Amino acid sequence: MAVKRLWNDGWEFCECPLDEKFYEIPTEVCFKPVDLPHDWMIYDTKNLYRNSIGWYHKAFSVSMEELKRRTALRFDGVYMDTTVFINGMRVYEWKYGYTTFEFDITKYLKEGLNDVWVRVVFRHCNSRWYSGAGIYRNVWLKTYEDEHILADGIYISTVPLNNNKFRVEMETEIHMGTDTGIKGRILRQSIYDPDKRLVATVSMPYGPGNSVRTVPATPDSEEALAFVQSITVENPLLWDIGRGNVYTLKTELIKNNKIIETEENRFGFRVMRFDAKEGFFLNGKNMKLNGVCEHHDFGCLGAAFNKDAMRRKFLILRSMGVNAVRTSHNPPAPELMELADELGFLVLSEAFDMWEMSKTPYDYGRFFKEWCERDVRSWVRRDRNCPSLLMWSIGNEIYDTQASEHGQEITKRLVKAVREHDPKKNAPITLGSNYMKWENGQACSKLVDVVGYNYGEALYDEHHKKYPEWIIYGSETSSILASRGIYHFPLERSVLSDEDEQCSALGNSITGWGARSYEDAIFNDRDAGYSLGQFLWSGFDYLGESTPYRTKNSYFGQLDTAGFPKDSYYIFRAEWTDYKESPMIHIFPYWDFNPGQIIDVQVCTNAPACELFFNGRSLGRRKINHRTDRKTVQHWKIPYEPGKLLAVAYDETGRIITSDRKESFGDTRSLAVKADKEVIRANGTDLLFLEVQALDEKGIPVENAKDRINVTVSGAGRLVGLDNGDSTDFDQYKGKSKRLFSGKLLAVIAAKTEPGDICVTLESVATGKTEYHFTAIPCEEKPEGIQATAENQDRQLVGSGSEMPDLTFGKDEVPVRKIELSFEGDNRLTPQNPSVKVRSRICPANATYKDLSWKILNESGIEIDYVNIEPEKDGVRITAKGDGNFRIRCTTRNGGGAVSVISELPLKAEGFGQAYINPYKDVPAGLCDVRKGGAMEGIEHGIGFTGNENGIIGYSHIDFGPYGSEEITVSIFANTDDPVYFKVWDGDPDKGGELLLDAKYHIRHEWMVFKDMTYKLTKRLTGKKAVYISSQDFFNLKSFVFKKEKKAFSVLNAADCNAVYGDAFAYNGSRIEKIGNNVLLEFDDMDFGDEGTDAMTICGSSPLEKSHIQIRFTHDGETNVQMVEFAGCKEYTEQTVPLDKVTGRCKVEFIFLPGSNFNLSWFRFHKRESKR
Repeated sequence: MAVKRLWNDGWEFCECPLDEKFYEIPTEVCFKPVDLPHDWMIYDTKNLYRNSIGWYHKAFSVSMEELKRRTALRFDGVYMDTTVFINGMRVYEWKYGYTTFEFDITKYLKEGLNDVWVRVVFRHCNSRWYSGAGIYRNVWLKTYEDEHILADGIYISTVPLNNNKFRVEMETEIHMGTDTGIKGRILRQSIYDPDKRLVATVSMPYGPGNSVRTVPATPDSEEALAFVQSITVENPLLWDIGRGNVYTLKTELIKNNKIIETEENRFGFRVMRFDAKEGFFLNGKNMKLNGVCEHHDFGCLGAAFNKDAMRRKFLILRSMGVNAVRTSHNPPAPELMELADELGFLVLSEAFDMWEMSKTPYDYGRFFKEWCERDVRSWVRRDRNCPSLLMWSIGNEIYDTQASEHGQEITKRLVKAVREHDPKKNAPITLGSNYMKWENGQACSKLVDVVGYNYGEALYDEHHKKYPEWIIYGSETSSILASRGIYHFPLERSVLSDEDEQCSALGNSITGWGARSYEDAIFNDRDAGYSLGQFLWSGFDYLGESTPYRTKNSYFGQLDTAGFPKDSYYIFRAEWTDYKESPMIHIFPYWDFNPGQIIDVQVCTNAPACELFFNGRSLGRRKINHRTDRKTVQHWKIPYEPGKLLAVAYDETGRIITSDRKESFGDTRSLAVKADKEVIRANGTDLLFLEVQALDEKGIPVENAKDRINVTVSGAGRLVGLDNGDSTDFDQYKGKSKRLFSGKLLAVIAAKTEPGDICVTLESVATGKTEYHFTAIPCEEKPEGIQATAENQDRQLVGSGSEMPDLTFGKDEVPVRKIELSFEGDNRLTPQNPSVKVRSRICPANATYKDLSWKILNESGIEIDYVNIEPEKDGVRITAKGDGNFRIRCTTRNGGGAVSVISELPLKAEGFGQAYINPYKDVPAGLCDVRKGGAMEGIEHGIGFTGNENGIIGYSHIDFGPYGSEEITVSIFANTDDPVYFKVWDGDPDKGGELLLDAKYHIRHEWMVFKDMTYKLTKRLTGKKAVYISSQDFFNLKSFVFKKEKKAFSVLNAADCNAVYGDAFAYNGSRIEKIGNNVLLEFDDMDFGDEGTDAMTICGSSPLEKSHIQIRFTHDGETNVQMVEFAGCKEYTEQTVPLDKVTGRCKVEFIFLPGSNFNLSWFRFHKRESKR
C-alpha cells in the first residue's frame, strides 16, 4: 500500500558562509536540531539578507522490506538553488524556491542507516522582497509500488450540464511498471461530498489496451499511461465565495483484488465566466473581485509556512470584504490553496516575477530558460483541481514583454506549458503587466486569456474601446503607504516620507505610480463595469521592499505584519461589505494631540448615513451613496482639545445601527489581551495569536503607547514570535521583549506535542507582571512527522554562530509616547511680536529618554533656516526672520538612531518680508511652491515625476546673488536603466519661461539609491530668480544644488562688469572692444580669501605693440594699484601676467591709460600656487 507521510522531524541544521568549501557536505561544522518548516534568515532581523549556505541533515533507517518498494522525497518548497544528497551522493537539484519538487531516491538507499543532506544556497540579492531561506514548507516521504499514480497525476474537471448536473471528468496517469497486462487491474474512483458521504463510484480495468494516451517521461517523472473516467453528479453543493463546499475524489489502484495505492484529491463544483463587457460571474452571479496581493511571509514567523497563520490571514481579509488573493509573485504553499478551498476564497496563482531578464543579480532569471517548463509543470499539476483557482498568472511586470518581440515568444512558450497540464482550462491564463502603454506589452497581452493591468486604470477605457474583446482587470492597484497609527498632518499635504521613517495613515502618503487616494483605488474599478475587479497592493505588509525608506518591512498593506488593521482596512471594508449583514463605522485618527492643533478627523462606514459628535455636540449628519459617490470617507477639521469623538451610523430609515468612538487618554496603566482562541491542540503546529493592547487608568486604549513588554511562556506552549508591525523596530522577532507600536503587540504561541496548561506572562514598568492561561488539549492521534522544539530566546545564535543581543534597548526602558507642545502667547508672529515661547511636556513623565530636538519646517515639511530657535527652560523660543506659514517640530529618538516621536504646532509669520532659497546649499525638490501636471510628492522630501503627463515644479524665490551660477547638480533615482529627460527653465514654461537646460539623465540604477549628475546651463543665473523644472518621464528628483563659484577666481567676461566709465568703448556680446583713453571697468565683490591671488590671465587683443593696464584693488578705503603689460596681437589671445599678492574682499577696477586701444574678452585671477 502506498504511503505518504509528513517528514518534518529529526532534521538538524547549520548555516555556513557562502564559500566554495561549503558547497560539499560539511564535516567540521556544528549542526543543531531544527523544526521544519524553517526560515533561517528570520532569526536575525538586523541581517535579513545575509549571503550564506544552509545545510540540512536527517538520518533515517530503511529495512530490507522497504527496499523492495519505491521511495520518493517531496519538498513543497525550498528557497532556493537546492541540491539533495543521499548517502553522500548528489542525487537531485531544484533551482526555483517556490515550486514543489518530488523525486525517486530508491536506488540510493541501503539497508540500515541512511543520510539525506539538503544544501540551500542564498545569494543576495535574489529577490525584490524578503524571500527567507531554507526548507520553509513541508517535506514528505512517499513509499509506493513500482506500479503507481504519478505525482500530481490526477486531473479533475467539472462540466456543467442542464438541470443543475455536472459531469466530473477524471484523467489518471499511471506508471505501469514491468507487468504490462490488464488482467486483475481496476481503477476505482469515488466522489464524496463535503460531509464525507459517498456520492458516486465508477471503475474500469486499466492497462495498455484502454488508455487514452501515453504520458512521456520527463526529467521529473517516468512514462505513464493516462486513463479517463467520468461521473455525473446531480444537484451538487456549489463552491462559492465564503462557502467552501469541497468534494473529495478518492482514487484506488486495485491489483489482484488488493488495493496498492489510494490517493485523495479535492475539487469543487463552480461555474466561472469572464466577460469582456460585464466582468466576472461566479455561479451565474455578477460580482467584483475585491482582491489583495499577498507575499508569502508571516511577519515574525518569517517565510516558514504555518497553516494556522495563513488561516488567520484569510479570516482577517474576509472581515475586510476581500474575496480573492493574488499570490504575488510566486506559486503558494499547497496549504494556502487548501484553506482557500475550505474558506471560499478565489486565488489568482502567479508563477514568476521575472523571465529571462533578471530584476536582481541572483534571482530566478539565471535559471529561467532551462527550468521554466519544469516549474510550470509542477505549479499547474499540483493546484489545477482546486475549486479556489481563479487564474494562472505567468508573470508580473515582466520586462521581457516590453524589451523586444522575443517577449512574445516567451509568452507563447509559457501559455503552451500551462495548457499542456490544464488543457480543459480549469482556469484562464493571465499576465500582470505595467507595460500596457506600449505596443510590445499589448502584443503579449493579446496572447493570454485575461489582461491584467498593474496601475493602469487610466488606460481601461481607451483599451476597452480599442480591444473590445479583451477581458480586463486590475492585477495590481493602490500602492498607498501607511504606518498603523501614525499621522502626518495636514491631510491635504502629500507626505511620502518623513524623518520618523513612517508613512502617514491619513491617506496622504501616495506614490508616483499608485492611486491618488484610497477612494480613487476603490471607485476607479467600481465605475469600470467591464472590469473583473482589482487586487490591492497589498493585503498585509510584508518583509522587505520598505519604500520609501530602508527599514525592515513594507508600508503598502491594509494590515501590518502583525495583522493589526490600519485605517485603510476600514475604508475598503466600508465599500466591500454590506451594512445589512455587518454594519461598521470607524473614526481616525486617535484623539491625543497638542492643544489647538488642527486635526483631520475622518469617518468611514458601510451605512448610508453617519454623524459625528464632539463632546456631545453634533458636527453634522451626512448621507453617503456607496454606488455613485466618489467621496465616501467623511472629513472634518477639528482643533484638538481633550474629550470624546463619537461617530454614529444610520440605516436608510434613520435608525442607529452601530457606532465608534475615540477618547483622549493618558499613560499606560494596564494591558488588555485578546487571543484568537483559548484552546489549541497539542500537535506541535497549532498557533495561538495573542494581541496585547495598552490601556490607561480609565481603560481607554493608549493608541500611541510604546511601552516595552517582556514576554515569557511556560508549560505546554512556546513563544515563537513577537511582532508589532513597526518597520523601524529591529528588536528580534525571535526574542522575548519588544515595544508596543501604536499601542499594540502580537505574541505568537505554538503548541508543543504534550497537552497541558499554557502560562503567558506579560511584564512592563508601567503595568507590572500579569499572567494569562490557555489550554493545549490532546490530539485524537499522536502527531507524527513533527518536531516542535523551537522557541524564542533572550539571545539568538545567528550567522556563523556569533551571539547577538535580543534587544536594541534595555528591558526596563520607558519610551516616550508623546511630546505635548503649547504656546506661551500668540502663534502669529509680526515685527511687533517677533517671538514666542513653546513649552514641551514629555509623556510619560518617567520616560527613560529626555533628549528633545527642535526644528522649523515649511508647509511642505522641509526644514528652513529663516526662523531662529533658542533653548529655554521647559521649551524653546521661536523668532521669525521671514514671512511664511511654518510648523514647529519637536522630536525624540527614544534612545535609537531614527526619530521615534514627532510633535508639531503651526506658526505664522508676516510682515518680515519674503524669504529666499539659497541655491548653493542642497535644495530639497519638495521645497517648490509650484507643482502641476505629472509632479507629486516624492521620497526623501523630493518630487516624483509620474511620467503620465508633463510635470512642472517651480521655485519662485531663489537668490543667486550678484555673480550667480551656471552649473546645476541634480540627485535622481530612476527605476530604469533607460535614460530619462528633464528641462530647467528661467521662469514658468507655461508663461514664456526661457529654456536653460534640456538634459538627459542616464546612470545605471540601484533600487532607491539617488545618484548625482551635473549640467551646465545656457546662461548664468544672477539675482532673484524663479527656476522651474519639467519632465514627462518617470523618476524621483530628491534635490538640486547650484555651484557657487568664487567670482574672484572665475572666468569673468568683460561685459559682466558692474559698471564701465569713459567715452571710448563698444559692447560686442560678452566683450568690450575699442577701449580708448581713460576707460574704467569696475567689478564689485571680488573675494580672494586668505589664499589670495598672485597672477591673472587676460584674453584680449590690441594693435599696439604693448598695452599697459592698471589693476586697482580697493578694500576698506585702501587701494593697491598694480600695472600689467599685455603684448600686442591682432587676434584674441590669452596671456598670463604676475601680480603682487592680493587677499581679502576687494573691488577690482581695470583702468586703461591714455593712448589705449584694447579689446577685452575675459579675464581670470588665479589662486596662489595653482596650476596655470
